Order: sequence, then structure tokens, then C-alpha cells
Amino acid sequence: MNWKEEWKKFALIAGVFLASFYLPVGIPRFDKAVLEAMHLLKWYAQEHVLLCLVPAFFIAGAIGVFVSQASVMKYLGARANKFLAYGVAAVSGTILAVCSCTVLPLFAGIYRMGAGLGPACAFLYSGPAINILAIAMTARILGMELGIARAVGAIAFSVIIGVAMQVIFRKEEDAKIAGQIEMPEPEVKRPLWQNAIYFASMVGILVFANWGNSDNPHGIWNFIHHWKWQFTSFFAISLGVILIKFFDVKAWKIVATGIPTIILALLFPGMPLIAFSAGTIGLSVFTSTDKGESGEWFQASWSFAKQILPLLFFGVLVSGFLLGRVGEEGMIPSRWVSAALGGNSLLSNFCASFFGAFMYFATLTEVPIVQGLIGSGMGKGPALALLLAGPALSLPNMLVIRSIMGTKKTLVFVSLVIVMATFCGMLFGRFWG
Repeated sequence: MNWKEEWKKFALIAGVFLASFYLPVGIPRFDKAVLEAMHLLKWYAQEHVLLCLVPAFFIAGAIGVFVSQASVMKYLGARANKFLAYGVAAVSGTILAVCSCTVLPLFAGIYRMGAGLGPACAFLYSGPAINILAIAMTARILGMELGIARAVGAIAFSVIIGVAMQVIFRKEEDAKIAGQIEMPEPEVKRPLWQNAIYFASMVGILVFANWGNSDNPHGIWNFIHHWKWQFTSFFAISLGVILIKFFDVKAWKIVATGIPTIILALLFPGMPLIAFSAGTIGLSVFTSTDKGESGEWFQASWSFAKQILPLLFFGVLVSGFLLGRVGEEGMIPSRWVSAALGGNSLLSNFCASFFGAFMYFATLTEVPIVQGLIGSGMGKGPALALLLAGPALSLPNMLVIRSIMGTKKTLVFVSLVIVMATFCGMLFGRFWG
């Protein structure tokens, strides 16, 4: 008998027993925290999985199947022109304007296709952090100086963090460069413009299906929000036509998917998620049963979903248990957070960055949260620190990043965001606090 192994098993059993024996069930705060975890998970599943993550998985799968590795390496690879690589990473992240979880499948797609660590991390930060509508809302609600500081800080952060990651792990990147031979341009099955409009149609679905509301009833953002599902439908129909014309998908498959989707949209006009779900199921069915390119597309998308979804769900549960939902408390009392964020000290800015990094913020929710915290005595420096760290990171986001690029790189990436947000907040608070 291997006593060392047996003692390990005994320690595990004893640990589980003691944790169960002293489980604080019945204590109001613990019970409330468990309930908050369930509420947050339910909300996340209802609001983000179908509309945000599923389109992102399909886009990530398409990157893996239809974008050549040579193309990724040409524009984002370790050998690529640095100005071009970081420019492409920051701009593409800005266009998407997604949350910290939705960006993950896209990041995983370009990173595994050979993108350099620096440009990939610039994209990872810029996607959720540089959101045009969120920056505009920040300026309107929290003040022009905070809006401008957030815009300038987020753009600068995406490049600085990417460059810092490239420098810190330069030995690994140099080894990657040495291992990456100059790849010849592969034989293409279709011209670049066809692939471009194919990706544009999927990005259009992702962007417009998740288009948020604005507090200005007469603004262009609210106009688009009012017609968001019409825009989404246009891009969905465009995707169907593109699959028939350019990808040789049988027309009857698209029609068989489209008809139930249209019928459900007409029967339940106030519940667009039903029609969206039907369209997603139909797309999944005909791609998963195809033996050609469409089948490869589904398999690649499914592989991202298998890796990322369990970690996200677990992370959302833990985040809800510890911090609760917006306006609700988890195990950590909100008064502790509010008390730590007053003034413009190093500690208050660090606490804002740290708590912001671990909380989950859906797109645009960070602005009203910061507005409430400022009303409770939060300084402008910590407010900026939270705005720079919060939308770009979350506990679920960190768990997935670790599975993609490892513990060491994840710790460095998270630390860079927190430290830079802390000192940027201090600097802002000193002059404008």
C-alpha cells in the first residue's frame, strides 16, 4: 500500500467532511451570497450566452478555419510590423466593443493562429475597454474630464500592456519567431473580399444584437437601439446568402433554418431571443452535419465553447458569491468596498483597480455603478482606476485567459492592468480630483 497516496486521499476526504460539517448554512449573509451567485449565473445565461458568446464562438471558429495562419502572422504575428500589429489589434477590438467574456473566444482564435503575444494582449484589453458608447456615456454622466481620461487611458493601455507583455516574455517570443518560418501564401478558395463580408455579417450580428440603450432619447445610439433587431436580421439574412453563394451551403438548409426563425419572430415580436435561438440552433444543426468547410467551422466553434463555457460559468458563480450583483451584496459587504474607495490615496486607487478587475461588468453597466460610488464618496481618481480596470477584466475572464496562455502570463497581464490603472487614477486624482 502506498501510504503517501492514501494519506492524500484521507486528507481530501477529511477536508470535504469538515467543510460540510461547518458549512455556514442558515447564516443570512452566506445564504444571501449563495442566492446572489445563482441570480448572477441565471442573469448571465439569459443575457450573455446566446447573444454574446454564441456569435463570438462562431466568429472564433471561422478565424480558425477560414483565416490562414500566414495572414494572421502577417498582420499580428511576432514578425509583423509593430506599428501595424498594434494598430490592427487596437482598432479591431474597438470595433467589436464587447464585454470581458465575449472577447475571449476571439482572443483565443487569433492567439492560437500565431498572433504575437503583444498584439494579442492589446486586442484582449481593447475589446472590452475601448467602447465608444461607454466612453460617451462616461463623459455625459460622470463629466467630460473623466470621459476623455478614460478614452485616452484605454487606448494607451492597450498598446502599453501589449508592448510590456512582449518585452517581459521576449525570450519566449524570440523562440516563437525562430520557430515561425516564412509561410507561403496558401491557395485561397475565395477572394479576400468574400471572406471580409462573411466576417462583417457575423460581427454585425454580434454588435447589433447586443446594442445597448442610451439616456438620450433623440440620439443616434437610441435610434439604432430601437431598430437593433432589424439590423440584426439584415446581417443574419446576409450571412445566409453568403453561405449559399460563397461557401456552397445548400439553399434548402438556409431556408429550413430561416422559415422557423421568421415565424417565431412574427409570433413573439416582443421576445426576439426566441427567434434568435431558433436561428442559432438551425445554424448549428446544418453546420454540424456537414462534412465540408461548414462542418470544420462548427467543430472549431464547438471546441472553443467546450473550453471556455465551463470556466466562465464557474467564474460567474464565484464572482456572484463574493461580490453579488449590481445593487446587491455577496459575502463581501459593499460598505467595505465603498469605505476603501474614498479620497485619492494609493490604497483607494489600488482597491478600485483590484475590486474592478475581479467584478463582472456587463457592457455599459460600469457607468451607473461608478456614478453610485461617487455619490457615496468615491474619489475621481479611483473612479478612473475602476473604469480602466473593471470592464477589461473579471474573475471569469481571468480563468479563461489562464487556460489559453498559462498562469504566468495571466498573472503578469492582470497585474499590469491593475498597477497601471492604480497609478493612472492617482495621477488623474491629483490634478482633477
